[in-house]
Amino acid sequence: MSKKKTKKYVYFFGGGKADGKGDMKDLLGGKGAGLAEMTNLKIPVPAGFTITTESCNEYFKAGKKYSTGLWEEVLENLKKVEKAMGMKFGDSVNPLLVSVRSGAKFSMPGMMDTVLNLGLNETTMNALIKKTGNERFVYDAYRRLITMFGNIVMGIDRQKFEKAIEEIKIKRGVHLDTDLTVGDLKSLVEEFKIIYKRGTGEDFPTDPYEQLKKAINAVFGSWFGDRAVKYRKINDIPDDLGTACNIQSMIFGNLGENSGTGVGFTRDPSTGQKKFFAECLINAQGEDVVAGIRTPLRIEELKKRLPKAYKELYSIYKKLEKHYKDMLDIEFTVQEGKLYMLQTRVGKRTAQSALKIAIDMVKEKLIDKKTALLRIDPSQLDQMLHPMIDPKAQIKVIAKGLPASPGAAVGTVVFTAEDAERAAEKVKKVILVRTETSPEDIGGMHAAQGVLTARGGMTSHAAVVARGMGKCCVAGCGAININEVQRYFTVNDLIVKEGDYITLNGTTGEVILGEAPLVTPALTGEFGTFMKWVDEFRKLGVRTNADTPHDAKVARDFGAEGIGLCRTEHMFFEAERIKVVREMILADDKEGRKRALARLLPMQKSDFIGIFREMHGLPVTIRLLDPPLHEFLPHTDEELRELAHEMEVPFEKLKAKNKSLHESNPMLGHRGCRLGVTYPEIYEMQVQAIIEAACELSKEKVKVIPEIMIPLVGHVNEFTMLKDLTKKIAEEVKAKYKANVKYSIGTMIELPRAAITADEIAKEAEFFSFGTNDLTQTVYGLSRDDAGNFLPYYVEKGVLEDDPFITLDQKGVGQVIKIGIEKGRSVRRDLKIGICGEHGGDPKSVEFCHKAGMNYVSCSPYRVPIARLAAAHAALKEKIKKDLSKSTV
Repeated sequence: MSKKKTKKYVYFFGGGKADGKGDMKDLLGGKGAGLAEMTNLKIPVPAGFTITTESCNEYFKAGKKYSTGLWEEVLENLKKVEKAMGMKFGDSVNPLLVSVRSGAKFSMPGMMDTVLNLGLNETTMNALIKKTGNERFVYDAYRRLITMFGNIVMGIDRQKFEKAIEEIKIKRGVHLDTDLTVGDLKSLVEEFKIIYKRGTGEDFPTDPYEQLKKAINAVFGSWFGDRAVKYRKINDIPDDLGTACNIQSMIFGNLGENSGTGVGFTRDPSTGQKKFFAECLINAQGEDVVAGIRTPLRIEELKKRLPKAYKELYSIYKKLEKHYKDMLDIEFTVQEGKLYMLQTRVGKRTAQSALKIAIDMVKEKLIDKKTALLRIDPSQLDQMLHPMIDPKAQIKVIAKGLPASPGAAVGTVVFTAEDAERAAEKVKKVILVRTETSPEDIGGMHAAQGVLTARGGMTSHAAVVARGMGKCCVAGCGAININEVQRYFTVNDLIVKEGDYITLNGTTGEVILGEAPLVTPALTGEFGTFMKWVDEFRKLGVRTNADTPHDAKVARDFGAEGIGLCRTEHMFFEAERIKVVREMILADDKEGRKRALARLLPMQKSDFIGIFREMHGLPVTIRLLDPPLHEFLPHTDEELRELAHEMEVPFEKLKAKNKSLHESNPMLGHRGCRLGVTYPEIYEMQVQAIIEAACELSKEKVKVIPEIMIPLVGHVNEFTMLKDLTKKIAEEVKAKYKANVKYSIGTMIELPRAAITADEIAKEAEFFSFGTNDLTQTVYGLSRDDAGNFLPYYVEKGVLEDDPFITLDQKGVGQVIKIGIEKGRSVRRDLKIGICGEHGGDPKSVEFCHKAGMNYVSCSPYRVPIARLAAAHAALKEKIKKDLSKSTV
């Protein structure tokens, strides 16, 4: 006994009525929902039907077999199409031809497959020749079917068909496909059948129903095609959505001069300008426009040649935009003077265009501010804040690494930080190429246009510093092999020497040979208007990670509400300072260290004065020294000898000190508060510099709000000891200056133990800041710098959905954070809590921070607008969800 079928797998549209609606994208895909909606709006759409996304998912779950009753539903709906169009599939008198197209929920242009002209065989071809009197058109349609079916359905290399076309064009002395005669096309059809049989071992199918079934299977199969999978990964589209499959009556724009086809946008997708932006071809099929087989004409040409069709198209595009309240991408065909709409979907657009359209539509009262904000993806704002490669440019990609810091950069290759700095002095643009960067490379990184490293991950030194500077960076590019001695790098057989030009795309991770043209997006007044709207709705504060007055100013201009992380160690690497730091490290006793630290004090103080001045009236969280001391010393004997000579100390002494500081696992070693416990004089100097800077500025009526943060606390006793030290120094300085500067003392939660014992720590700490880079390392047991060697593979193979150093791992690390928040606030209800890892600029992670009840996120300066918008999205989505739950009660 057969199982009773209750689920509907196929949705018909045609004759002014459709089973589906425009809000059924999950089930019908974007294309199918659009066709259904246009049909219901009484817009002329060729009849057809949509096989649901659920059918696709069930097809794969069942081992590439149809669900019970699906094929019967297809045949039943095909009969409805025949009735609506007045034609019959496979008929010998008035045959119906159909197209089979993919259509996922989210637009994935060009990523999945389409087959046109299904239903052609000798019988239907003769009928069409008799009906149209156009033998050339019929044979042209047939050769297209064999090409698409052979390539898409059966996997034959398309170039084999293209080569045959080129050969016959050369033989005939013509340039365009349209110059081929009926005889030429008949010869091609025979040649294509031979290519098909060679490629498959079988004849081209003549049964229209076999053609249809195999085409549907191919469209389903294209969901897991390489290009579709890669596109989804890049655009963060889940694999389990599936694609719908749209079977639609063929309409022909190549039946003569009274026919044509075109594609368009209801507004300019590049600029957002309110004008009909479309192109067309007369006497052509739709694929000719998309594939660039012929140069398309401006839409005004359709107005001249087919004015009636143009007038109707103009009216329809206006109607659709008003109905959808968005900029749309449309496709149309005119068959013998009659207009048909083949597609409508929300159009792809640049960030600048998206911003203008959203603001204009609010002004036009089509949408409200909330809708406008939700229309812009936070990551889109990256395009507006960094130079980008001209989308029209032809480029040669030679390697790909991690997209560590967005934007684009062009320059000649250099291999040392010193060379980068020298080049900058001569106003030369360079790309710094390193196996990996160290803090000593900071000058070269600042001088370079961009940074390329062979090793390191998204939170490596290169990545973090580059993002802070707003520099383009491609990290962990394992395909490049660097020879620093002879100053070149290789990618397979290609050699790129010092002085050769390369281009980096920090948004995609691509390394490009030569000078690619760049375009600099302009920030308009509309950007400011939009960001004001953002701040009306967000609840989560947004601060920045900044270590210099320049970074602080950039971030404040982008709307930062304070500094959530100022890394004091970055201030130590300037040429004059590093010498003093090294003297301090090499000192034999506490007094020697104090003498060196006394020389560092005015330098640190001047840094804090500059930052406090820029952040006047806003809080500044300063992390006391965090990295292990060995990071301030060179590593090779050659570099140590140079330093020994420079410092006038014996090489052996320097080498012995370097060896004594060596640790097997420095990220879990003598760093953070552990330095403060064992060398309290370091933290004493830093606290003194912070409070002196605040006191001096308070005399100038500059409002300073210092927040002193003790890093890597694992036990409350560590914090208590260093809190007492901090308060002692701070109060002494305040008494000396007779100033009433308010300050707070808190900690970074970056170890699981700190989160688990947060209730103990919160009794002492006035604020928490989650350092999610280290917390991810310690929860996962990963080295963030080494994990770049295998994490991309984990993501590619689906072991992990995202790289946990890019997007916060909410199920693991996120749960540890929630424990920390809950326990911390159980003893201190007003505990201020933020996040200062790189996750602070990741939209998904920002949404988590909003839900978790944090007060703020902190991110690199150029990601501040992204975090602000992500915070607004989080608040708006939460409200929408609450409103929906109320309405269903």
